[in-house]
Amino acid sequence: MAESFREELHDVTLTVNGAPHAVRVPARRLLSDAIRHDCGLTGTHVGCEHGVCGACTVLLDGKPVRSCLLLAVSVAGAEITTVEGLGGDDDSLGPVQQAFADCHGLQCGFCTPGFLTTITAGLRENPTPTKAEATEMIAGNLCRCTGYQNIVKSVLRAAEITAEREQS
Repeated sequence: MAESFREELHDVTLTVNGAPHAVRVPARRLLSDAIRHDCGLTGTHVGCEHGVCGACTVLLDGKPVRSCLLLAVSVAGAEITTVEGLGGDDDSLGPVQQAFADCHGLQCGFCTPGFLTTITAGLRENPTPTKAEATEMIAGNLCRCTGYQNIVKSVLRAAEITAEREQS
């Protein structure tokens, strides 16, 4: 008779988009799965599950990370920002989201959450990128629709929108 295996669960509080989420997860639960299934925030997509495509990118204390490569139990106490947290408090679009809408930066939309979080962090480090720098900024994210031109345009437009909002 096979001995039943019961995986130990851990109580963890994940702070996602400023809100605490108390979850009970196995030690091996990926952050991407915890965000989607335990916190109920399905904006973070999981593509390759190997950290290659960037679709699962979230911000961890403001830095972009692949949530499919992190364990949920390892990020307790950190601030996690998902695509759902990039908008304004009044449900308005954030600058990068607005730029994607303006420049048709999203195509099928699957990879878009990873691009939005990556670009948000990139523009914090370089608020006035050149076209070459914008291209480099998104180099770690893959779009299977193969249309990077509008995404690069979106990076440059997001920089403009951010500057306009800071002046007003």
